Amino acid sequence: MSDQNEPARARVGVVGLGAMGLGMARSLRAAGYDVGVHDLRAETAAGFAREGGTAFGTCGELAAAVDVLVGVVVNAAQVETVLFGAEGAADRLRPGAVFVMCSTVDPGWSAALEGRLAERGVLYLDAPISGGAARAAAGELTMMTSGSTEAYSLADPLLEAMSGTVYRLGERAGLGSKVKIVNQLLAGVHIAAAAEAMALGIKAGVPAEALYEVITHSAGNSWMFENRMTHVLDGDYTPLSAVDIFVKDLGLVLDTARPERFPLPLAATAHQMFLQASASGLGAEDDSAVIKIFPGVDLPKPVEA
Repeated sequence: MSDQNEPARARVGVVGLGAMGLGMARSLRAAGYDVGVHDLRAETAAGFAREGGTAFGTCGELAAAVDVLVGVVVNAAQVETVLFGAEGAADRLRPGAVFVMCSTVDPGWSAALEGRLAERGVLYLDAPISGGAARAAAGELTMMTSGSTEAYSLADPLLEAMSGTVYRLGERAGLGSKVKIVNQLLAGVHIAAAAEAMALGIKAGVPAEALYEVITHSAGNSWMFENRMTHVLDGDYTPLSAVDIFVKDLGLVLDTARPERFPLPLAATAHQMFLQASASGLGAEDDSAVIKIFPGVDLPKPVEA
């Protein structure tokens, strides 16, 4: 993957070329790294190879070729498949290599994964991400990380290439995922509240564009209102982050709080809203489609091309 005349650099692979993973792989390429990739959609990996990367047919083949493997898949089940499934990466990563896990998962599961990989001599960084597809493409993600000094020593330059800010939250896995859980609590509640507010305004007869203009210049604004309600104004629910992502993530929020006997009334309500949207057939639509659960609201239609 690299020219022998170049200075030695960590070899890096990215598994999962969705909206976030593809941007992260491109950011690594822009920083001068040779980047190997694997995705279940072979055509997506082949497209990245045409940009100058290298496509691998399996996770295991990719793992054997790199020093740092970055996993950008949806959930813990998919991480399990990447690492321990048929053709998985865990037994192909060399001792001393680092697996960087960027998914939103149960913090306890992430902490246990550190030990499972350590049995194979593989280092681990718990490194959930936030920022969306645009920031991933620009190398401006926020990364919430925790792990050993040894893992950071190899992975740090790559983290910097993929992100605007890297938070180092501790020396054991799980702390990064705990912070991401708190972030997702806020993100999910803010989207649900934004949808509720926009739906009320439209139902009450306020033009949607005027409502958006006023709120985004008033104290009630939030980043999620400003970002997601543009999708509603455009009538475009092409998924950047889908409804079902927040069914999962807010479920993880509630699961994290339950052993602590910690009440989360707002998160629970938002979770029910996303569940209702998913049960209504909207699970694959953009998360802003949670606004469609409100009855009798004449939402903006997409502009005809």
